[in-house]
Amino acid sequence: MNICIPRERRPFEYRVGLSPAGVEILTQHGHTIFIEQDAGQGAGFPDRDYEKAGAKIAYSVDEIYGRGELLLKIGRPLDDELDMLQAGTTIMGFLHLASARQNKIEALLKDKITAIAYEQIKEPDGSLPVLRPFSQIGGAMAAEVASRLLQSDRGGRGVLLGGIPGVPPAEVVIVGAGTVGTYAARAFRGMGAHVTVLDKDPNALQRISLSDSNLVTLLSTPHNLNRVCEYADVLVGAVLVPGTRSPIIITRDMVKKMKYRSVFIDISIDQGGCSETSRPTTHDHPSYIEENVVHYCVPNMPGVVARTATHGFVNAAIPYIQEIADLGVDKAIQNPAIEAGVNTYKGDIRHLSRLTNKE
Repeated sequence: MNICIPRERRPFEYRVGLSPAGVEILTQHGHTIFIEQDAGQGAGFPDRDYEKAGAKIAYSVDEIYGRGELLLKIGRPLDDELDMLQAGTTIMGFLHLASARQNKIEALLKDKITAIAYEQIKEPDGSLPVLRPFSQIGGAMAAEVASRLLQSDRGGRGVLLGGIPGVPPAEVVIVGAGTVGTYAARAFRGMGAHVTVLDKDPNALQRISLSDSNLVTLLSTPHNLNRVCEYADVLVGAVLVPGTRSPIIITRDMVKKMKYRSVFIDISIDQGGCSETSRPTTHDHPSYIEENVVHYCVPNMPGVVARTATHGFVNAAIPYIQEIADLGVDKAIQNPAIEAGVNTYKGDIRHLSRLTNKE
């Protein structure tokens, strides 16, 4: 199979759709890999490493989009990339189509593109193996981001996460006890913060409590959300419903009750955000102030730790990519885990619930 890896064109997206190690695995199985010139540069993978692994360097974006039977991306295609997709192509990426504009869906359907969303590949035990490394990174990064945004020079409350003797630590509230929430809790606790975690699933709260008995856990209800917003120095939204726009569970009234210049980090922004006050930001302008609360809503947080993120992603994704390359799409999607990630297939929508349309 001809497998093509384009350079990511979204601003501040430094990750790449396949590492040299992944290229080596696929070429050893007889597949031909084309990678766009400098596609791996942002992640620290020069073209020569790809060539040593067996890839062919493509010097034209038209060549990459023209040759590929299987296109491996990280982010959702931009409009001009959609225009270059060849009819019948299969594309894999972190597509987040539930929060995409309708024209992107229509373009995929019109050209009978098979779109497989990594974030929805789901094993029988309910785990999301390809999304997991990025969730781990996003959770770990949340503590680093919060510690900076709490600083007075960044517009925050001037609070040190871990406090000092005689001065209490910051109060951190995390909504969601999945992978993101677990890694965020671990990172915040490691920096000395006092952490409360909410989730609507008691079993999720049981699991996260076992990982750290010093965490405070609460069932996620409107009453409890209202209560924790009043005392949080940092609020982290880590809500995920695969294939569906994130539910809005943080209302504007809740945000209004938060402390002056406290910090809200919406890691759910990839899927549209979990607060009425959330809107996407970028790494060069990552925050804004709404209702006197500092908001951080960067969709591609792991994009700036591109080498770690790419290695972790390829470790998780390569078995599924290899299965599709070896068997072909039609046979590979008989695997229920891969089939769960199919968003569009030969002009039809699958496993995609669109509660709203926005970029």
